Amino acid sequence: MENARDLAERTPRSDRKRRDSFGMFDGYDSCSEESTSSSSSDDSEDEVVPSIPASLPIIKNNGQVYTYPDGKAGMATCEMCGMVGVRDAFYSKTKRFCSVSCSRSYSSNSKKASILARLQGKPPTKKAKVLQKQPLMAKLAAYAQYQASQQNQAKLKAVVAGESFDWGQYICSSNTVGAPVSCFKHAPMGTCWGDIEVGVRIEVPNSDTNFSTKVYWIAEIIKLAGFKALLRYEGFDSDTSKDFWCNLCIPEVHPVGWCASSGKPLVPPKSIQHKYSNWKTFLVKRLTGAKTLPPNFNDMVQQNMQFPFKKLMRVEVVDKNYLSRTRVALVEQVIGGRLRLVYEESQGGADDFWCHMYSPLIHNIGWSRSIGHRFKRSDITRKLDGQVDAPPQLFQKTKEVDQSGDWFKDGMKLEAIDPLNLSAICVATVRKVLADGYLMIGVDGSEAVDGSDWFCYHGTSPSIFPVGFCEINNIELTPPRGYTKLPFKWFDYLRETGSVAAPVRLFNKEVPNHGFRLGMKLEAVDLMEPRLVCVATVTRIVHRLLRIHFDGWEDEYDQWVDCESPDLYPVGWCQLTGYQLQPPASQSNAIMLFILLPLVS
Repeated sequence: MENARDLAERTPRSDRKRRDSFGMFDGYDSCSEESTSSSSSDDSEDEVVPSIPASLPIIKNNGQVYTYPDGKAGMATCEMCGMVGVRDAFYSKTKRFCSVSCSRSYSSNSKKASILARLQGKPPTKKAKVLQKQPLMAKLAAYAQYQASQQNQAKLKAVVAGESFDWGQYICSSNTVGAPVSCFKHAPMGTCWGDIEVGVRIEVPNSDTNFSTKVYWIAEIIKLAGFKALLRYEGFDSDTSKDFWCNLCIPEVHPVGWCASSGKPLVPPKSIQHKYSNWKTFLVKRLTGAKTLPPNFNDMVQQNMQFPFKKLMRVEVVDKNYLSRTRVALVEQVIGGRLRLVYEESQGGADDFWCHMYSPLIHNIGWSRSIGHRFKRSDITRKLDGQVDAPPQLFQKTKEVDQSGDWFKDGMKLEAIDPLNLSAICVATVRKVLADGYLMIGVDGSEAVDGSDWFCYHGTSPSIFPVGFCEINNIELTPPRGYTKLPFKWFDYLRETGSVAAPVRLFNKEVPNHGFRLGMKLEAVDLMEPRLVCVATVTRIVHRLLRIHFDGWEDEYDQWVDCESPDLYPVGWCQLTGYQLQPPASQSNAIMLFILLPLVS
């Protein structure tokens, strides 16, 4: 792309003067914070552009003049996401939050609420299941004792909200990196993140000012972690004192030039307002030729936040209490592409299941019958008002396979991720071959007599592996329960059971260039309790297989997940979508468990 500086050299002086202002009017040093110009332009653009270009636009001179605010309206900072805005536009009487979503998330995610939810019989996390054995009143009494012991401490230490978790501070303190948004094709902006990188300039609210109304300034991306970026206001150079983290997909982030086109004030931070006598000259020199966001960035974010599944759509989903069959469920809630499904016939909607809309666990109505999968019929004979079968095209498509020739056969042995213990890869058997490439798999040594714990994997699933996969890749293979000839040897086991291994050529050997690296941070679903999205780390990579560790918890809770799993999200996904993020286990959690554990019988 042609550099703006080169273009300026070939442009007549009169035309150049008209275009060489970055929204700063001449004679800035004669202006003060008492200036009274104002603007009522809207914060959003109307134009919708189909797609983001492969490379980011280069900042050019725009020749428009910024105005200063009138100082009549106060400013406020959202206590959940940190967004700065006009106080009168904030939500609730106290003006503490920028939106209903932030207000609800902040109040619902405190540690007290989390603990009480577990004690009151809601589905516990995997870390607290041991507490179920004690009667509720005893647990509540223990919690009251715990609260009493904390009365002399500050309130903020007694209640730790999930939204109070600071991703930026966490990443900087541990000197780690977040997985790039481009690693998550299923996430908003995952396929159109483009060349957003360190050095890109953007326009953001200026929090370092005495103005009473919202003003903006230009910031540079210093570090990226998923959707979140460490920003530094232009003009601070190597001074890090005002650096701050921001989610790039919030409405307050704009490409350079947005303020000029929208009539919004662009004002230098007060800490450095006297550093340069001519800010216009400074900006022209600093920004010409630099990259900024595409002009349609905000529109693309909004488009990516639209999801095709709607409330009351009917789907078939795995029965969480009987893995080898499916049931009809209704979409009750859609958050960021994640679906809260309520099983049909559920009393009061309490029997629910969370999964992503691209999960291999959900299918269109009629799928089970078409492939020969077990299905629990509902006693409900007709649809209620508003209910509609989700269209088949909304579901993730599987690769077509030819089962007429060389294909999986009943009784063949393989290795598979255990869906009931996702930290383990187990010795497994093909129990039944279904249509359209689907298989029913059973874990050797732990199968129910009626086959109720068989689980369905597609033949191309990245969760099944040929015999010897674990040994070759130095992964511990879980032998059949009760098998005593250890260490486990596949050759001996096949001979003893009279079995054959599934041919290696039948398995999915495709390894995409996924972009994940060891130590990268992300937000990941706890698949043993799929309503939870937790702070997590990639601790091992084997081809396309990722070992996900939940920060603050023991390794035994780690889970093997495919690199293209729709249950992995970039840093900042929960903030963007309004989903509740589970922070790492803290010392307070440990204290609570220490108090409650003696009560367990």
